[in-house]
Amino acid sequence: MLYLLLYPLHSQFSIFNVFRYLSFRIIYAAITAFLIAFVLAPPLIRKLQSYGIGQKIREEGPRRHQVKGGTPTMGGVLILFAVMMATLLWTDLTSPYVWLAMFAMGGFGAVGLWDDYLKYSRGKNEGLSFLQKLVAQAAVGIAISGFLYYLPAYSTKLSVPFFKSFTPDLGLLYIPFALLVIVGASNAVNLTDGLDGLAIGPVVIASMAYTVVAYISGNRIFSDYLLIPYIEGAGELAIFTGSIFGASLGFLWFNTYPASVFMGDVGSLPLGAALGTVAVISKQELLLILVGGVFVIEALSVIFQVASYKSRGKRVFLMAPIHHHFELKGWEEPKVVVRLWILAILLALFSLSTLKLR
Repeated sequence: MLYLLLYPLHSQFSIFNVFRYLSFRIIYAAITAFLIAFVLAPPLIRKLQSYGIGQKIREEGPRRHQVKGGTPTMGGVLILFAVMMATLLWTDLTSPYVWLAMFAMGGFGAVGLWDDYLKYSRGKNEGLSFLQKLVAQAAVGIAISGFLYYLPAYSTKLSVPFFKSFTPDLGLLYIPFALLVIVGASNAVNLTDGLDGLAIGPVVIASMAYTVVAYISGNRIFSDYLLIPYIEGAGELAIFTGSIFGASLGFLWFNTYPASVFMGDVGSLPLGAALGTVAVISKQELLLILVGGVFVIEALSVIFQVASYKSRGKRVFLMAPIHHHFELKGWEEPKVVVRLWILAILLALFSLSTLKLR
């Protein structure tokens, strides 16, 4: 909005020329999102407390978590608001990719809000059924992947890390593939959101990594040099991911141990979907496996646990997701969280190195 309103004035007032620089707008989008989240969090927490919207703790989890019962939840609405406002203020709103990313965040946010509301209204940790949630997510995901598939300028070829010439074209299969990336990322972040600050920390790191990826993908010189697909207009997505970075940092201030507020499904589902959508648009879908490695590990731990128990009657982990396994092994909650943050940083750095190692 500011770009469209103020940049045209640069011929009369040279100071507005800064709006042409994507790096300037990325930085200020991140700062704006942080300030919105940081300033609005305390009144939101008080409002959630006044309505009695608190977290219901499942009985089968680690006993130490029972003290967290009643902690305000659904704080993810603050992240969504901060990201949307910062993006609208600083991005070029003529980019269809920006609107698509915001549609992903809004659509999955609606699913998460629906799920959280049912938990609150029922007074227990049971919202939408797995099938209901999956169908709702798939509907939004199909709309996104279908839109991209029929976009004339969009390619259905994959960019494979470490390979510069191997770019398989999925054709029509790209729609279910993109759907899998977006829905899978959404649920992986949701599964990770089980300890104070555990999910939002890697989201901060992943959003920073994809800010770099989106910036490069939208720059013809950098993308040609690194031999990655050039996506015209994708650079504006860096403002969207920069906003996620800033809003997540602001939320982390209140979500770090001991948490004053939880994000709920209204936060975790859209954040994962947003990262998945940016990965798809920037043609770095497979890179998300590395960038979001912590989320992948958490999701796989659940899959392996369920598969093992149903097939052999035995558990692979003491409890899944894997962060609870480490808790039951005797690790304190902050130690689990910080060590997984460290792993997320290392994986993000390694993933960015693959843009050059081809």
